[in-house]
Amino acid sequence: MKRYVALARVSSREQEREGFSLAVQEDALRKYAEKNGGTIVRLFRIAETASKRDERKTFKEMIAYAKKHSLEIDGLLFYKVDRAARNLFDYVELERLESEYQVPFISISQQTDDNPAGRMMRRTLANMASFFTEQMAVDISQGINRRVQEGLFPGKAPYGFKHVRVNGRRLIETNETEAANVRTMFQLYAYGNCTLDGIVKRFEKEGIAYRHDNPNWSRTSVHNMLNDRAYIGDVRYKDNWYPGSHEVLIDRATWDRVQALLGNRQQVTHSLVFAGDLIECGFCGHKITGESKIKQTKSGPREYVYYRCTKYNRPDHPRTRIKEADLDQQVLAFFGRIRIDDDSIRDWFRAVLASKTKDAQAETKAMRSELQRQSTLLADQQDRLLNLRIDGQIDDGTFAAKNTQLRDRHASIVLQLEALNRSRDENAELASRVFELSQTLTEKWLSAEYAEKRQILEIVWLNCRLDDVTLVPTIRKPFDVLAEGLSVPQSGG
Repeated sequence: MKRYVALARVSSREQEREGFSLAVQEDALRKYAEKNGGTIVRLFRIAETASKRDERKTFKEMIAYAKKHSLEIDGLLFYKVDRAARNLFDYVELERLESEYQVPFISISQQTDDNPAGRMMRRTLANMASFFTEQMAVDISQGINRRVQEGLFPGKAPYGFKHVRVNGRRLIETNETEAANVRTMFQLYAYGNCTLDGIVKRFEKEGIAYRHDNPNWSRTSVHNMLNDRAYIGDVRYKDNWYPGSHEVLIDRATWDRVQALLGNRQQVTHSLVFAGDLIECGFCGHKITGESKIKQTKSGPREYVYYRCTKYNRPDHPRTRIKEADLDQQVLAFFGRIRIDDDSIRDWFRAVLASKTKDAQAETKAMRSELQRQSTLLADQQDRLLNLRIDGQIDDGTFAAKNTQLRDRHASIVLQLEALNRSRDENAELASRVFELSQTLTEKWLSAEYAEKRQILEIVWLNCRLDDVTLVPTIRKPFDVLAEGLSVPQSGG
């Protein structure tokens, strides 16, 4: 009985629909072997889902097997010539098997004679297959380039978006459920004092699913989304970013804040108010961390929260621990220091704040003028860059990389201009709000959750250290003025 090695290959779903599925090919190959008094001793398969790497691996395995068993097999079976080789290099390998190892090349649906004319016909068919493969790659690349130029994603849409068919074209729409999750994620990381693990736990606690078929969030997926410029309106193609036409999910200020926090490697989650890089140890300078202990009492289990230095266990380090309740009392005492009980002094302080904001308007006007000048210069640079690309002096990759840098800088300037425009009208109101906040911090603290308490401390304190069991904060402006007290000798009249 003859012994054959066979290869069945499907390179796209379209070929499956046209009748070249793996099942069809395998059935035809087996029937041919049986008709010629043989059997298939080894069948190699390349499915449409195979990557290029997997495809090459399977092809090389077939070549190696045929060489090793060349004396035992009577031929290599293929459905068609273009199913055997996708390029001329592969076809040369098959011809070498035939000439050097005497393993015949057999195309069951495009049979040719074993003579010069037959081999020429096979080479012509292989040439045509190679041409169509290369031409298809060119057509696909041009199609992808057109999509990117139109601001569409070249491949699968990122989380938060979905593909829709409109008049035969694949366009992008916002997936409202996923987009809401993305916005929540950025808000939590930027302003909610949540880190990667904290966001995952928060979503699990609130029952927010990743997808219907995969509800679980992962730290990696959260990190990748927080770095994905698609959410500020860009499209990724060949390691560069291009302007997209889809909806912008995240404003630039939030994006910039998230990137700054990611750059500082904020990776570990903390759920304790005074932990999470908030306080340094006054003895050694390392961070203060917290630990929760469950103790059994007469009324049942009770949780106690303590704080200590991360190097607490070193032989030369003071064995100091402090209860969270004690730190709370010190914070409340600080809030009491910055509170003004006299109504007349409060009114006077508000009036002074309002008058001070007028002095800053001239400076704001000068800053706005400078930013507008920089914006004009960036617009000119973008025009020159585009002209260089049109003239062919730079390639697409260089243009895309430089254009992304210019767009980022321009977006930053636009953001600063918007902030200045808002501050012109809001400075007085903002100063008043800050003052009013300082007068109600005690009440807010007593009713606040963990995230709100952290936010209050970050607003009021620049940094803080723990000397033995005493908090020593560096206070942000203007709260430092209130903490020092309204002393007439210090106020300059």
